[in-house]
Amino acid sequence: MNKDAKIYIAGHRGLVGSAIRQNLQNKGYTRLTGKTHSELDLMDPVAVRRFFDEERPEYVFLAAAYVGGILANNTYRADFIYNNLQIQQNIIGESFRHNVKKLLFLGSTCIYPRDAKQPISEDELLAAPLEYTNEPYAIAKIAGLKMCESFNLQYGANYIAVMPTNLYGPNDNFDLERSHVLPAMVRKIHLAKCLLEDDWEAVKADLDKRPVEGVTGSSSKEEIQGVLSEYGITSREVELWGTGKPLREFLWSEEMADACVFIMEHVDFVQLKGTNKEVRNCHINIGTGKEISIKELAGLIARTVNYGGNIRFNSDKPDGTMRKLTDPSKLHALGWHHRIEIDEGVGRMYEWYLK
Repeated sequence: MNKDAKIYIAGHRGLVGSAIRQNLQNKGYTRLTGKTHSELDLMDPVAVRRFFDEERPEYVFLAAAYVGGILANNTYRADFIYNNLQIQQNIIGESFRHNVKKLLFLGSTCIYPRDAKQPISEDELLAAPLEYTNEPYAIAKIAGLKMCESFNLQYGANYIAVMPTNLYGPNDNFDLERSHVLPAMVRKIHLAKCLLEDDWEAVKADLDKRPVEGVTGSSSKEEIQGVLSEYGITSREVELWGTGKPLREFLWSEEMADACVFIMEHVDFVQLKGTNKEVRNCHINIGTGKEISIKELAGLIARTVNYGGNIRFNSDKPDGTMRKLTDPSKLHALGWHHRIEIDEGVGRMYEWYLK
């Protein structure tokens, strides 16, 4: 990519998109464009076509998606498959119609089977059944991956799909109902610490910034205590879902962005497709190849937050997949490795959250 190339980042305000935008700016790219949801509804095909007609981007990062944790995925199953299919269809389709030179599609490691061989290589795709709780989202992401692969094979496009492991970092989603596990745990344990220390100013400031079910810092103490207790947050303890036994891999979002820009700058589809008659599994895992249990992660966050209360795991709630470790050897062979480990990342995450 030339530094003056027109680059569109779909989802430029989200966890991944904002990190990609910042990475590109740091590297001297000057013509970056992005639209908020109010400015451009990516589920509206007419609006998306009009945007491509007017902006004519040369490169596209497709980081926009409808995302959430176990609770959201299992509750809003229709939304997760329908919304993501619509977004992908519109952006990839218009990228092809407008002769975009290169596109990077961001998926998720939830595309892999529930009982995939560990660590999970790209060849595990479609080898066995998916995890039930996030199956609709996974199927949408598999469809996006295959759409990129199919445009490449039929029309000679240069669309690359990457599958990041669990991400965390600046601009993460801390909504207690819809967020992923790490930001949800950071916020829960932070609020529990504030309640334990009877620091109501901090609790109110947190809820003013991110209301919970309409409850803000100006609500009564009884309302605040009531809504927080629904999410397992009290002055006595924090309740977390599951047994704490599942193992998870986490990657700092700014490193994910660096990997994405590296791939757009240095990797083409022809390098990935191989020489087999049947071309498949050309996507790239982006991860650390390292894992930590949810229980260990909770302890790490508690130490980082300086929380001295009790953490209780509710085994009546689902664990999700017990282990999901990526094999990043394809990415390593292409020349990119992560640098930020989980203990440093959690410290950075909490510092950002407080600011």
